[in-house]
Amino acid sequence: MNNIKDQFLLNPDITYFNHGSFGACPKPIFDDYQRWQRALEFEPVQFITKKREEALLVSKKIFAQYVGCDHEDFFFIQNPTTAVNQIVKSLNFKSGDEVLTTDLEYGAMDKTFSFYSKKLGFVYRRQHISLPLLSKEQFLEDFWKGYNEKTRAIFLCHCTSATALIFPVKEICEKAKSLGLITIVDGAHIPGHVPLDLKNIQADFYTGTLHKWLLSPKGCTFLYVNENFQDRVEPLIISWGYEAAKPIKTKFLEENEQQGTRDFSAFLTAPAIMRFFEENKMAERQAACRKVILEQYPIFCDLLGAKPICKLSNEFLGQMCSIPIKTKDSLQLKETLYHDHKIEIPIMQQGNDIYMRISFQVYNTMDDIEYLKETVKKLEIMPRATVSA
Repeated sequence: MNNIKDQFLLNPDITYFNHGSFGACPKPIFDDYQRWQRALEFEPVQFITKKREEALLVSKKIFAQYVGCDHEDFFFIQNPTTAVNQIVKSLNFKSGDEVLTTDLEYGAMDKTFSFYSKKLGFVYRRQHISLPLLSKEQFLEDFWKGYNEKTRAIFLCHCTSATALIFPVKEICEKAKSLGLITIVDGAHIPGHVPLDLKNIQADFYTGTLHKWLLSPKGCTFLYVNENFQDRVEPLIISWGYEAAKPIKTKFLEENEQQGTRDFSAFLTAPAIMRFFEENKMAERQAACRKVILEQYPIFCDLLGAKPICKLSNEFLGQMCSIPIKTKDSLQLKETLYHDHKIEIPIMQQGNDIYMRISFQVYNTMDDIEYLKETVKKLEIMPRATVSA
């Protein structure tokens, strides 16, 4: 199968191993994005007041089918951090309540919960997850050690940022519901990366990006809310959707889809995204990428004097893997890789541990992998790395 790097807008002089951070948009999808922007500018009033709703509905229905939910149960938003802020503000946790999470969550989410826990008095309990992760049972046992009678909700990522691990959120949500807990899932890395069926997971709140692995333009995320919680979701911005004079949708959607003037063109690209995935046989390409990750992960670990932080399985890994490393200056290492070797790759810190995270997307090649190996050998990133117990 031929490489499709020329369909992306990425700088050809850079070896790009950081799709996981902000994604990369292919030319056909970006062209569709600009087509919507031009339509908006051609007839601003008509487009915003009339044509927007029809175009948004088409995009939402196509996306809803892809992720397994009803199009009336989610709305598009800028990013998962915004979505989680909205969720936490809406749920009104009180002093004495606890929200159970892991110690491997995305930093911006930790900061969000930390801010509101200090303001409202609830406890944000970051339960330790032991690595390497060898089974779902191990994760579930570790996670539920943090539960007690004060726990009101669970929050966790579906796929971690720094460690690139896929968590068993379905099993977590099942037990959480049996305990009467609210379930909140950050699926930023999931759509277009790992198969997603929201009806199967049964989370109360689920947010994920389109602009990472689903290849949309930047600033495109969805927030799904179970119908039992939609009346509790307060809009971050009060605008024309609040107490709408002539509502045409549910209160949940009116309040969250009418929030003043903004460029919503990225929200309308779902049809173009699905066409791109179908025409380029993305499912086959991504399966090949996952195979490369499983094959190369232990090789890079040996090269860097480290051990894998999980069992080598698609159960825990998708198109990303993270290698624990030791370095005196993680920021300088990242800058050296970029400026001196033209490699864009994240060097990420989680607690006391530092990771080199490799994203292998459909535009990457085995030549890219070999170049990274040769570069790593030159840099001599040593001594042997370990993960905190």
